Amino acid sequence: MRVIGVIPAYNEEKRIAAVLRESLAYLNEIIVVDDGSTDETSRAAMGTDECGRVCVLRHAINRNQGAALRTGTKAALMSGADIIVHLDADGQHDAKDLPNLLQPVLDGSTDVVLGSRFLGVQATGMPLARRWLLKCGRWFNILALGISRQVTDPQSGLRAMTAEAARQIVFHQDGKAHASEILRSVTRSGLRWMEIPAHVIYTQDSLNKAGSNRTSDAIKIAWHLLVGTFTK
Repeated sequence: MRVIGVIPAYNEEKRIAAVLRESLAYLNEIIVVDDGSTDETSRAAMGTDECGRVCVLRHAINRNQGAALRTGTKAALMSGADIIVHLDADGQHDAKDLPNLLQPVLDGSTDVVLGSRFLGVQATGMPLARRWLLKCGRWFNILALGISRQVTDPQSGLRAMTAEAARQIVFHQDGKAHASEILRSVTRSGLRWMEIPAHVIYTQDSLNKAGSNRTSDAIKIAWHLLVGTFTK
């Protein structure tokens, strides 16, 4: 089985090399989509490619995470991936979770596996405000979008899926709202899915990069999702 990781990256020159080295222990190849970075993200990613296992694609302008994820997923399918893994470039995901993420897909028991920071594994360094925003986001997904109550982590960027599932999952949002859009597509389809515990690591560096006004981000995500839902 050919397992290809997809990592959207924007201004991650300080973190991307470590993420790639740790993740390549569990993945056959990784496609990094440099989303119009203004730093040396592409160079740092290519510097880890000692065995031809890292492909770096680049957006000419910053199109946001959802768009970068779409680009990478399409590239992985064109490259013949049997399984596609989505993960973040900032080091918040623990590569040691990848075997548990992949196993249910590898053994054929499910089509999509979602990592959740709310299933018994304590997230390291998660601010209380972030925890409450994510919980509010979960209820927004349930009440406004009709996403299954069983989904515990509405904004998880860690997921694994079969190639066939990746072809069926349709998402149009370029920004952070893509995570909820993917959940809506997965839970409303005939795809088999499950969540597993995932350890998420927050550092001051990653929190600073993500920005301080999380409430405005949440409002923007909700607006984009509602507009997207009612204009299709």
